[in-house]
Amino acid sequence: MKREDAMLVSSAHTSSESVTIFSIHHQLGDHAMQEDHSGQFAVITGASSGIGLELAKQFAQHGFDVLITSEDDRLGRAADELRTFGVTVDTIRADLAQFEGVESLYRGINALGRQVDAIAINAGVGVGGPFIENDLDDELNLIALNVTSTVHLAKRVVRDMVARNEGRILFTASIAGEMPGPFEAVYAASKAFVLSFSEALRNELKDTNVTVTALQPGATETNFFHRASMDDTKVAVSRKSDPADVAREGYEALMAGKDHVVAAMFKEKVQVVLGQVAPESMKAEQHRKIAEPGSANA
Repeated sequence: MKREDAMLVSSAHTSSESVTIFSIHHQLGDHAMQEDHSGQFAVITGASSGIGLELAKQFAQHGFDVLITSEDDRLGRAADELRTFGVTVDTIRADLAQFEGVESLYRGINALGRQVDAIAINAGVGVGGPFIENDLDDELNLIALNVTSTVHLAKRVVRDMVARNEGRILFTASIAGEMPGPFEAVYAASKAFVLSFSEALRNELKDTNVTVTALQPGATETNFFHRASMDDTKVAVSRKSDPADVAREGYEALMAGKDHVVAAMFKEKVQVVLGQVAPESMKAEQHRKIAEPGSANA
């Protein structure tokens, strides 16, 4: 199916050719909010489902108006769900694995005429299986989305935040970035990049009022493993974290200005801690046990 590099969606019922930014304004309802960020604006990528959608819910229920983006047709349904929180919801359909997709998203942000108070750069994809057998185009697309678009979008948005000396940035990394990832070799490497990039950028910006936080989920109950062709792996059939819990931890860490948060099952958190002293060969072998094709039945 042909991908639309980028398009602005005018409503859940408009044609795919529409290029009108969709905005519906509602009065805040009776939602209980621990913090009220009414009038502030957040951008969330990869927000049609999974952790991205749950992150958007966190922002919305705390009063942020949101712009959500994704490349698939579930974006409209996600927007409808977010409007129940009584905030303004804008949508931009874009393939961020393409250079023009990121540029169109940034143009769309600017077209709204609003400053970005917070951004969750969350869009990503996985590819599982033996490196020598995986499709090269799939893995290059992974790099384009997980790595290149992360740098590209950050370059555009962070400069604006620094110029006004205010803003919050959340990068979705992964605990996979803490270890070599056999049978997810390119994915794990991409998340190691995101984690390192986030920590480095945080240090560069430490004398500003712009904060950078890395969200490190463990295995989470989303469509990730199915999309990555990992249904027959141990990690895919094992108990996983609720994406709502992961998003809540990520949002709270972002608002607290933390450098990172490991939002994972207790066992995974312990593994991350132990991994600080374990040799890379040992960590690689542990990852192999859960990610190798056929390990679901081992």
